[in-house]
Amino acid sequence: MSTDEEACPAARLTVLTGPSGAGRGGVVEAVRARSPAVWVPVPVTTRAPRTGESDGVDRLFREPAEFDRMIAAGELLEWSRAGPYRRGTPRAPLIERLTRGRPVLLPLDPPGALVVHAALPQSRLVLLLPPGHHPDPALAGLAARAVHHDHTERAAAELVGLLGSS
Repeated sequence: MSTDEEACPAARLTVLTGPSGAGRGGVVEAVRARSPAVWVPVPVTTRAPRTGESDGVDRLFREPAEFDRMIAAGELLEWSRAGPYRRGTPRAPLIERLTRGRPVLLPLDPPGALVVHAALPQSRLVLLLPPGHHPDPALAGLAARAVHHDHTERAAAELVGLLGSS
């Protein structure tokens, strides 16, 4: 893939980040309900499925050895440790959706968002800020926009508007 081909699709990637407890999950679900064309990557994890979770739908559940193999093979765009488990974003499905021109919304914690933004600098970084929270200066300097999460439906509507302008 040439640099030009990589640059164009990456512009359709919106990385949603914010502090712990900012409500990324609720806003993402509201965005998906409003705009089904927006694709949200299915993360891979080394933890076991919780009641009601399905492999390939909620998460990709993998053994630690398989996760290690994915890291070594460069199959993860980013990954992190959460307690005794690890989670990450598979690279291939995300790049495939971007190449097809489909908008992608990737909710991540701030360290993961910074890794993705470094790997795909054309991605749009959006901060989700709960009431009374001020953005981290490092993130604020890179963010294209801050969305204040005072009400989930309002924040989702603002984000859908941004995604529509990809």
